[in-house]
This record gives sequence, structure tokens and C-alpha cells, in this order.
Amino acid sequence: MPIPLFHADADLLVVDKPTLLLSVPGRGPDKQDCLVSRLAAGYGEVLAVHRLDWETSGLMVLARNKAAHRELSLQFQQREVAKQYTAVVYGRVVAERGEVALPLICDWPNRPRQMVDLERGKPSLTLWEMVERGEAASRLLLTPVTGRSHQLRVHMRSQGHPILGDPLYAEGVALTMAPRLLLHATRLAFRHPSSGETMTFDSPAPF
Repeated sequence: MPIPLFHADADLLVVDKPTLLLSVPGRGPDKQDCLVSRLAAGYGEVLAVHRLDWETSGLMVLARNKAAHRELSLQFQQREVAKQYTAVVYGRVVAERGEVALPLICDWPNRPRQMVDLERGKPSLTLWEMVERGEAASRLLLTPVTGRSHQLRVHMRSQGHPILGDPLYAEGVALTMAPRLLLHATRLAFRHPSSGETMTFDSPAPF
């Protein structure tokens, strides 16, 4: 499976991760094939700065040295990186835009599932806006202000609009309407770790 390359220099790579590919190695010999290992085979040292879920496709930036990794990681920690996702969700979403502010925590008995927990959850905020409205499904642009695990997937489900094809959070028709999770990291913007230049990348959703 080829990895689409958007940018490469001495400090970083920007690529488009395919769906059904781990971002980093998992536990066990059957989970060693991943984006990082495939890129390392061609580019040498590659360090993950952030991750996308196995089922999620789209833009990722990876560092090629420790100094770049530190600088990019700091931008993510301080929420200075702009990220937007395209999602197709179940049902007709009525409003044009909105936000979901619900705290999230790991659902330990059912991990890796996450869940809303108003008492113990970590603050989580997702902004969304309408792209295309249909009777059975709606296309949205999602902006995660925070970066919790499965945040977009849980927040959309909490509104009664799970992302189509989501094997963890969609059920019935919402699960079977799509052959894959319809979630794609479509925009990524950050400062170059060496030059300080703002770099913006766009990747249209493949669905």
C-alpha cells in the first residue's frame, strides 16, 4: 500500500495515512506493520508526533530528528496545531454549526472504547460545521479543540449522529451504510520546527 507524500525535508514528513493502518507499532508481532515502520524503511529515523486511529485516514506530520520532534510535540501540547476532519455522520443534522463540550474517559471494561463521564472525564471540545446535508446522512467539518482519544467519534455519537461505518460507536444502519469509518484528517497546519514558517496542508476526503 503506497503512502501518499505531501512534503519531505530534513526535519519532517507530511503524509496521508491510509485507513486500516496503525500509526505506530502496537503490542504483539502482528501489530508491527504501521505508518512509522513503513516510512522508516525509506527515510531512516521517523518519530511520531501525533496519531490517527487505525480506521481513520488523512494527514499526519512526522519528525525526522529529535529536535524537530520536540518542537512539533510542543506545538501539539500547546494546541497550536490546526486540525480539521471531514466526517459523514448518520442522520439529518439540522443546525449549520455547533459545538460538543463533553468530558471523556476510557471505558476500561470495553477498551479501547471511550465514553462520556461528567464527573471523571477530561474536558473535551469539538467544533463542527455543516458541509452537505442529506436525509440519511450529513457531511460535516470537525475541529477538535482538544485531542482526546476517539474524541470526534464519541462526541458525534453523543449527539445521535455516529460517524458512518464506525465499528466501535455506530450500530445498525449507521454501521452498515459505509464499508469503512468515514473520518478523514483533511487539514493540518503548524509551524516548521526550524524556519518557523506556517505550513498548511489539505487532503480531500476519499469518500
